Amino acid sequence: MKILLVVPAIGGIYGGPSKIALELAEALGAQGIALDLVTTNANGTIDLNVPLQTWICQGSYRIQYFPHGHWKDYKISFSLTKWLFKHVADYDLVHTIALFSYPILVTHWACQWHRVPYIMNPQGMLEPWALSYKAWKKRLYYTLLEKPALQKASAIQMLAKQEAENTKPLNLSTPFVIVPNGINQTDLENLPDANLFYQHFPDTQNKTLLLFLGRIDPKKGLDLLAPAFASLHQQFPDTHLVIAGPDNVGFLPKVHQFFAEAGCLDAVTFTGMIQGSLKYAALTAASVYVAPSYSEGFSLSILEGMAAGLPCVFTTGCNFPEAEIAQVAHVVDVDSQKIAAALTECLQNPQQTKMMGDRARQFIFEHYTWEQIARRLIQIYTGILTQNTVLIG
Repeated sequence: MKILLVVPAIGGIYGGPSKIALELAEALGAQGIALDLVTTNANGTIDLNVPLQTWICQGSYRIQYFPHGHWKDYKISFSLTKWLFKHVADYDLVHTIALFSYPILVTHWACQWHRVPYIMNPQGMLEPWALSYKAWKKRLYYTLLEKPALQKASAIQMLAKQEAENTKPLNLSTPFVIVPNGINQTDLENLPDANLFYQHFPDTQNKTLLLFLGRIDPKKGLDLLAPAFASLHQQFPDTHLVIAGPDNVGFLPKVHQFFAEAGCLDAVTFTGMIQGSLKYAALTAASVYVAPSYSEGFSLSILEGMAAGLPCVFTTGCNFPEAEIAQVAHVVDVDSQKIAAALTECLQNPQQTKMMGDRARQFIFEHYTWEQIARRLIQIYTGILTQNTVLIG
């Protein structure tokens, strides 16, 4: 079986989806799948310094980068377009990650031209909140371009049952498959010492740290977190909030304003993008993980927080009710007061909180590793190619 994975960009500045594409490629390759990944060299305002238009071996898979240009929010790559229309027919099946993106759209067109089956992973971009953000632009793009491509896919990969439910009002005829994101267990089994994080951000030392790990973006609910943390900080003056993630859309000044107006900006550290050992050291240093999002497909950083053994507080917008059912996290409504109450409960009951974090770690290792996700996807690929897959929706 030969699979092509397509993602608009894998630059670190784009956060979770980039990491997901690389780790999924590695996991599928490790399962014996002949997998190629193609993408652009985009990484915000500074392009990746990588060889272009040549295959690069990355362990169990190959990757090829293509040059791109920008038109408003879109990454345009004519060289990738030409390559896709020439080579898509070399593959048994194509798997795309993301929507509302030129590289993904032309991939679907190339698949249709060559009659190659494709499966689409929107990564939460069909969620009601996501579609309502910049709705006027998305509505036209979706109706004219994206929906026809969705309707002709062999399957749409939903990351969670709730995401599938939320997408049903779109009345898509394409069947859904439920396959979540995953984590590399080896990355989280032995975390680095917290001192690595303190060395980079000394103001956080000797504090009770709350960690938000994600992009600085309107959908992430930082406007809700500001008053919630302000309330918590009044009760627990030694608390300190770490907001770790890139500002891709220029939203950081607004976020500063949220915390300034809440009166707790001095107790917040903005680290920018952190990766690798420094990110894992942040997980070690933290006492509680918090994700106040309005909307998520299925958050990779939540999985990492839970796998690190942290007590986690996140909203129903994160589409992970299984964590609440298993009693391994606090899952609350998308509401500032509910977020504050859950954070308070974590700090007031340290013993029970630690036990919940331990259960969370075991829960993620048992159900959400990339090895398990890759095996499930291979079953789906095989089912599509043999026209014998079990789909829902």
